[in-house]
Amino acid sequence: MATFLYRLGRSAFRRRHLVALIWVALLALAGVGAASAPVATSSSFSIPGTEAQKAFDLLEERFPSAGADGATARVVFKAPDGQKMTDPAHKATVGKAVGELRSGSDQVANVTDPYTVQAVSRDGGTAYVQVSYKVNGMELTDATREALKETGAEARESGLTVEIGGDALQTVPETGAGEIIGVIVAGIVLVITFGSLVAAGLPLLTAIIGVGIGVSTITALASVLDLGSTTSTLAMMIGLAVGIDYALFIVSRYRAELAEGREREEAAGRAVGTAGSAVVFAGLTVVIALVGLAVVNIPMLTKMGFAAAGTVLIAVLIALTLIPALLGYAGKRVVGRKARKAAEAAEAAGEAAVEAKPNMGTRWARFVLRRPVAVLLVGVIGLGAIAVPAASLEMGLPDDGAQPTSTTQRRAYDLLSDGFGPGSNGPLMVVVDGDKAAADRTVTDIKGLDGVAAVTPPAPNKAGDTSIITVVPKDRPSSVETENLVHSIRDTTGDDVLVTGATAMNIDFSQKMNDALLPYLALVVGLAFLLLMVVFRSVLVPLKAALGFLLSVVAALGAVVAVFQWGWLGSLFGVEQTGPIMSMMPIFMVGVVFGLAMDYEVFLVTRMREAYVHGERPGEAIVTGFRHGARVVTAAAVIMIAVFAGFIGSSEQMVKMIGFGLAVAVFFDAFVVRMAIVPAVLALLGRRAWWLPRWLDRALPNVDVEGEGLRKELAADAPEGGERELVRA
Repeated sequence: MATFLYRLGRSAFRRRHLVALIWVALLALAGVGAASAPVATSSSFSIPGTEAQKAFDLLEERFPSAGADGATARVVFKAPDGQKMTDPAHKATVGKAVGELRSGSDQVANVTDPYTVQAVSRDGGTAYVQVSYKVNGMELTDATREALKETGAEARESGLTVEIGGDALQTVPETGAGEIIGVIVAGIVLVITFGSLVAAGLPLLTAIIGVGIGVSTITALASVLDLGSTTSTLAMMIGLAVGIDYALFIVSRYRAELAEGREREEAAGRAVGTAGSAVVFAGLTVVIALVGLAVVNIPMLTKMGFAAAGTVLIAVLIALTLIPALLGYAGKRVVGRKARKAAEAAEAAGEAAVEAKPNMGTRWARFVLRRPVAVLLVGVIGLGAIAVPAASLEMGLPDDGAQPTSTTQRRAYDLLSDGFGPGSNGPLMVVVDGDKAAADRTVTDIKGLDGVAAVTPPAPNKAGDTSIITVVPKDRPSSVETENLVHSIRDTTGDDVLVTGATAMNIDFSQKMNDALLPYLALVVGLAFLLLMVVFRSVLVPLKAALGFLLSVVAALGAVVAVFQWGWLGSLFGVEQTGPIMSMMPIFMVGVVFGLAMDYEVFLVTRMREAYVHGERPGEAIVTGFRHGARVVTAAAVIMIAVFAGFIGSSEQMVKMIGFGLAVAVFFDAFVVRMAIVPAVLALLGRRAWWLPRWLDRALPNVDVEGEGLRKELAADAPEGGERELVRA
């Protein structure tokens, strides 16, 4: 592989105009496709195999006009102190609002009158209007949302407190200026790392081009492939992070080759042939992790994983082709002015190249080699202590109760809780596949269960063979008590009774994610273990890599639980309401962080393997790996953390949680696991770290990631005078 990539890098360097033109054309083509494509709304959400989904499918067949899977809104009215919603003036205001909501949009399926459906609180101080829509929240038009907001604003003019809850006001989460700040931080880190604006700009430029092509392609195909608007957010987050990192490693290796006296084209070829091999396998681990999300069997999640994986592949291709092409344009400016002057002065004086002074990576590696046991214990015990809160992990999907108190959704949630009880924010929809007698029996059975606040009479369809029963729990939608009630209804009633609704769907979704976690881990870690065994020609190194990853992920989950579930340091990260951890978070973190963690493993340990193959002792190889790779890996990790931390500024709790979790996980994995635990373990293992049974060595393909075959080929082709220099390098 190294030989092929070497030739690819040299070819891209020579034909830089053609390569650059091709990528610019692809960007323009994707941009035109995105601009001319219909606006993305939201992918159809379904959870195959769950009872809630079966109920939705049955309602779609028997109640086609019910809008069971459409958006909902609750317009909550609160009378001033000393007054009641049953007062004539207030009834007139509510009646006017009901009429406006019914005629405000053709997307409205149904609007209830609180005075006819008993949606007035016992004390008479609160009432609410339920609005059901024909489409989901992301497919609502701006005109429909504006009509809803205007109705609430007009009702407020009468002196009533009016707030709007539900998912009808749901929009694509805004991340504010956080992402821009993340890119700025990445630029600063690159300038510090390279000491050159040109070298720092290349990774940023190529990452933006890659993300632009990936996100534009997703936007262009959104309607055709039913891709949700959140798919591009994930692709942008992952693509930006890996795009910068992959380019960073290629540029860094190119500068190192120049420092050893290579010609520019030769340096580009060697950089792509060596660091490019690591980029290919690091990218494959990320792709495996993202594509593996298909194991969960949730179509929306599968599409998100495939789309993000496509963006990662684009980042790999750009690193292997566009980076060497742009290096051809950059000339000597890719090296900082200070370094150029020093090299020119040495060349003018006829001085031979001398070994550079020990850098921070070298000093740290030597420190770990002197105290491997102490470093290993501190790292493992420290991450283990942070991981303790993960034992108390409670998963669920946040509801309006997790919204900031400044939002109308949260205020509507609180008004409903005060007037009707917490369970009114998440009523259960019970679907009875049977006649009226079966529905009446179901009502009787449900009323006898604990945790039930109210049960409405059955509402049959026109054929009379299916009925809908609304059950109001006593507790809030995301509580354990409500989850237990859902299970009790399912256990008490027969197979012809199905429990669904947003609350039941969230419960089933969380359960499905929880059930899929172990199979997903086994698949992703197993495939990546085999891949890393091919890369490192070792059994223990991939095993150590996988175990270290698991330790960092569990520690990151512990930090997420402590902040978002327990509320520790919550105000520092803008957490206004604690609650269960988003059910998608653990498996999502495993998928993304595993791929990124293996990046650091591949880039850092490949350099050690390269030194070991070339004859260095195990301890010397560790120092060599850190001398060449620690600075770059540190910069890459800081960039990743900055990009992910930018999402912490989002007003959306789920996006904030994802950004925090990924940033913390990368910090733990890069600086504790890869920078401390990995060298400590390798120091203790010595030569055994690179042990591979002979039969397995013969069975595994030799992909030559460290470039040994390439060096031998170049040494054989070199003129006699340069052979010693090629071998020495």
